[in-house]
Amino acid sequence: MKIVKYSEVYSKDWDEFVKVAKNGHFLFSRKYMDYHSERFTDHSLLVFDDKDRLLAILPANISGNTLYSHQGLTFGGFVISLKVKTEIMLNIFSLLIDYLKSIQLEKLIYKPIPSIYTEVSAQEDLYALFVCNAQLFRRDVSSSIDLSMPFKYSKGRKWTVNKAKKENIELCRATEYTEFWQLLSNVLAYQHEAAPVHSLSEIEYLQNCFPENIKLFVAKKNDEVIAGAVIYETELVAHTQYLANSDEGREIGALDLLVDHLIKDVYKDKKYFDFGISTEDEGRSLNKGLIAQKEGFGASAIIHDFYELEIK
Repeated sequence: MKIVKYSEVYSKDWDEFVKVAKNGHFLFSRKYMDYHSERFTDHSLLVFDDKDRLLAILPANISGNTLYSHQGLTFGGFVISLKVKTEIMLNIFSLLIDYLKSIQLEKLIYKPIPSIYTEVSAQEDLYALFVCNAQLFRRDVSSSIDLSMPFKYSKGRKWTVNKAKKENIELCRATEYTEFWQLLSNVLAYQHEAAPVHSLSEIEYLQNCFPENIKLFVAKKNDEVIAGAVIYETELVAHTQYLANSDEGREIGALDLLVDHLIKDVYKDKKYFDFGISTEDEGRSLNKGLIAQKEGFGASAIIHDFYELEIK
């Protein structure tokens, strides 16, 4: 086997591999990764077998003396071929460690792909991390509903949804992001002194690149957007990348009604509906109010782990 640093000459091979990999995701396509390429020093890797067949790819960037499983992505780790079994993954990690030594890096930060995003089990990397003495240093908790199993709303969530149904709220998919992005930006600035990870132009670019994967749904009253949700959609999962509620929307339950619509109508045939994480301070602090809202819809915990491996 050999490891090769990614360059544009491998762009087509990379994207074709993501489509057929055991644990592929549109986040790992080069169009998605490269939209913010100026923010990171990309150092993605490809692993080939002895017959020059692609076995695995690692979306990654370098910062200081560390290789990160890409900091611009929510999760990452090795994306692997169906041919990659546990013994092969151990060999891939051994090869990776030798490679990182050769370019004088001292640390690997690795974010495995959460289990709900793979149709076929693909946790060979977790065992390899253990064998290599990698240390778990961060654990975020996300909240997901397994839509194939019975789930129940809390009494409070039921009450809010039923209340909102009486408010003449229009629910629809939207193709124009400007009004919702203004609402989202205002909410994040006021409540968290923050801004969306993506600018308006970036999310519009990404939606244009991935129209079947990135979708906006809004709740309107009197033709005004009062709540909305940007969904990142895969074969198995509908993930709420962004949620926002105006003051009026909060008062009448617009966002709860929209989420109810997404869960029970739009995405009822998905395996999972995922709300994302509710942790801060690298997983050490739980936002109790935020997670209670998600769990009120019947969601339960899915873990996002972060590992650190010293290169010796």
